[in-house]
Amino acid sequence: MADDLTPAMQEGKAAKLAGKTVSANPYRAGSQESADWMAGYVHDEVEQNMDQPEEEEG
Repeated sequence: MADDLTPAMQEGKAAKLAGKTVSANPYRAGSQESADWMAGYVHDEVEQNMDQPEEEEG
């Protein structure tokens, strides 16, 4: 997977490993680089599926 990461994704991953917060994202909000940086930052987090109802929801 490391080969699939863009440079911005690699920077985001490194930032998280270094203990930095998401505010360390150096890219302009809304840019593809910013989105890639965030994808790298959260690469090891479990994806949350929000489109499935909870058991008690119907």
